[in-house]
Amino acid sequence: MPTKTALVTGASSGIGEATALKLRELGFTVYGAARRTDRLQSLAERDIRPLTMDVTDEDSLRAGVDRIVTDTGRIDALINIAGYGSYGALEDVPMDEARRQFEVNVFGALRLTQLVLPHMRAQRAGTIVNITSMGGKIYTPLGGWYHGTKFALEALSDCLRLEAKPFGIDVVVIEPGGIATEWGAIAADKLEEASGSGPYEAQAKAVASSLRSEANASRNSPPSVIADAIGKAVTARRPKTRYATGFGAKPLISLRRVLPDRAFDTVISRAVRLPR
Repeated sequence: MPTKTALVTGASSGIGEATALKLRELGFTVYGAARRTDRLQSLAERDIRPLTMDVTDEDSLRAGVDRIVTDTGRIDALINIAGYGSYGALEDVPMDEARRQFEVNVFGALRLTQLVLPHMRAQRAGTIVNITSMGGKIYTPLGGWYHGTKFALEALSDCLRLEAKPFGIDVVVIEPGGIATEWGAIAADKLEEASGSGPYEAQAKAVASSLRSEANASRNSPPSVIADAIGKAVTARRPKTRYATGFGAKPLISLRRVLPDRAFDTVISRAVRLPR
């Protein structure tokens, strides 16, 4: 049996870095992709193959996939992790930023998927793993554009799962909860930039404080929790369609499922200490 090959986007830190290392540990030939390969140096030293890739740039996506197929002749797992959180009131966030959020979190992942699918179909096997979030099932104030991308990626993954099944390709969604990465700080910075003054200022202060909260940070799960779930998904004969894992993911998704909308509104508003 040839060695299986995996492509991991967003590999320069956090969940992407942990996933690249986990898949290498499981015996995959792993290509770790990021916009800046200088941030992949530590992975290169651990037998991960660095790949320059910007998920919003068509040429870099094509070049990356072509290089992997030329080098190894196959792609067995695509792990779409690259993404970021851009918070701010729906009214305040400039449309250019809203579009960029979708370009990175949704269209980049799906364009890369389009490029990989012909190779997986030819193999009659493969696994595509899309990292959404518990934020693809729940919602928070001032996170509308971000949640929109994750809800969209959930729906697209479900459709793709049905389309790809006849070709022996599995499609898996990973729904992280709170994870100890730079994500919260970046989202808080974006929030203050967009809505730190003006009519949403009080809400922005509350939500930014929650995103940066040391108490929340101390409860967040390490990125390895998500890497382990991805490892299970790509090695299982019949993987689950979804893996909800990490701090708060399962209970919050369950609450959303059973509570009426306004009751869940109250739970979330209190959780982030939203002013009344």
